[in-house]
Amino acid sequence: MVVSASLLVALVPVWAVVLGAVGLDMLRCPRDRGRVFYRERRISGGRAFDLLKLRTLRESVLVEADGHVRPFEADTRNLTWAGRHVLKPLYLDELPQLVNVLRGEMSLVGPRPWPPELVERQLARGVDYRLRVIAGWTGPAQVSKGLDMQYENLDRGYVELLRTRPARDVVRYDLRILRRTLATMLRHEGLTY
Repeated sequence: MVVSASLLVALVPVWAVVLGAVGLDMLRCPRDRGRVFYRERRISGGRAFDLLKLRTLRESVLVEADGHVRPFEADTRNLTWAGRHVLKPLYLDELPQLVNVLRGEMSLVGPRPWPPELVERQLARGVDYRLRVIAGWTGPAQVSKGLDMQYENLDRGYVELLRTRPARDVVRYDLRILRRTLATMLRHEGLTY
């Protein structure tokens, strides 16, 4: 929570640039107008919460997505200008989730929070780690390259690390993930849509 609060303050200049870009986009392009932030229902540690995000989709597409935007983000025609050129390339749409971390709904590092319907599909296969651990703002899957990576296996490995290793090892691993996340953001790499 302390790191999250510090990041929120330290990133004030980034927030100013991001909100300025979003505001200019809405002034310039009427079809990009709409809310700046939105919420998606997600699961963390077995509890539902509202994940905060900056809107990257056009408002009409966001309404159609009805809570799970990721499939709609794959088509760049659905994105606003700011979403396509500023927010998504640097993952800046994820910045509001630092507030979720501050509230204790998420951790900085862990498996990403999933929508309830996707968690239910995992549960049907007998995979329940999303009910047992707090979701993360970033995690091993977000900093791993390659389309053939088994993201679920990376998440399970992290959950096993939490279960078996001393706290100092977990903190060191989390710090490595946070450093790799920053590098991934700056290189415009990471998960593809």
